[in-house]
Amino acid sequence: MGKKILIIQHKMIGDVLTSSILCEAIKHKYPTAEVHYLINEHTLPVLENNPFIDKKIVFTPEMEKSNKALKELYTSLASYMYDISIDVYSKIGSARIAKITKAPQRIGYKKWYTKLVFTDLYSYHYTPETEAGLAIENRMKLLQAIDTDFPKALKPKLYVTDEETASAKKILAGARTHPDQKLYMIGILGSASNKTYPLPYLATLLDHIVHSTEARLLFNYIPKQIDQVDALYQLCSEKTQQHILKDIYGKSLREFIALTTQCDALIGNEGGAINMAKALDIPTFTIFSPWIRRAAWALYENDQNHVVHLQDYESNLYVSKSLKDIKKRHAYYYSLLTPEKIEGKLNEFIGVV
Repeated sequence: MGKKILIIQHKMIGDVLTSSILCEAIKHKYPTAEVHYLINEHTLPVLENNPFIDKKIVFTPEMEKSNKALKELYTSLASYMYDISIDVYSKIGSARIAKITKAPQRIGYKKWYTKLVFTDLYSYHYTPETEAGLAIENRMKLLQAIDTDFPKALKPKLYVTDEETASAKKILAGARTHPDQKLYMIGILGSASNKTYPLPYLATLLDHIVHSTEARLLFNYIPKQIDQVDALYQLCSEKTQQHILKDIYGKSLREFIALTTQCDALIGNEGGAINMAKALDIPTFTIFSPWIRRAAWALYENDQNHVVHLQDYESNLYVSKSLKDIKKRHAYYYSLLTPEKIEGKLNEFIGVV
């Protein structure tokens, strides 16, 4: 099938990485297909060296602000004469893009505003059928409109060069004081405050990790977050502070990815960093926000990838409260997910008896 196919996935890094499985699945089944991927500019690093994408079409911040820039994008997309467009995002803006392509087959999710845009509509499933999780299964489901023989799940992948690996090893030379010492990347912040485990609680968990294992710790952050990094550092015990390599961090997203390949695990808030670690086959320990649906983003939860969620310990709360209600009072519900609740599963993950 030598058709032109456009996949549309706006917004976050984790979404773009996860949706890249559609490019791989299509290329495996139809090697002669031409696959284009429309994504937001800041997510480009997770697609570097991906062999299954023929063209990356970048949605820039300027296009969000300028009608002229947006119109130029629309004109360019229409000129490609796509055979199929797949709108994974399926919001009003992305549905408009799918429509503008004039592709004979337009695939997306069923919403009140999409019935006049898409030729093939799919509803979200809310019960996973595999350990891959709903975020992956619901994406792969979109391919059923092309052929019913696609697999139910496919694992996202990141592609790191030998040069990037060598650079990471050089940066981390001496990070371990002995060969058997563990090195953990810590995802200290979520993508928003309502997706961030309280820093005092996280400091308690970091103290527990260091006192139990003598591990060294890297923090995943960007320079503008340094005040929160310093706040967490000060909340940790003096011994833990000595084990935190605060000045070593990914100066770019690609450098973070490369550094993560040299770690024994990534521990922290659910989000893009966790998804990237999984795509690198690095073990993960994920702390979910109380209002995030676990089944949606607990991707490949297994012996290597552990997940904790308030619902594991306070399931009765989720009978009487909706996720929308819990989101409004996220700070209170986070306060219920105490370090003491988490330590048992954390001990299992880090190998503490």
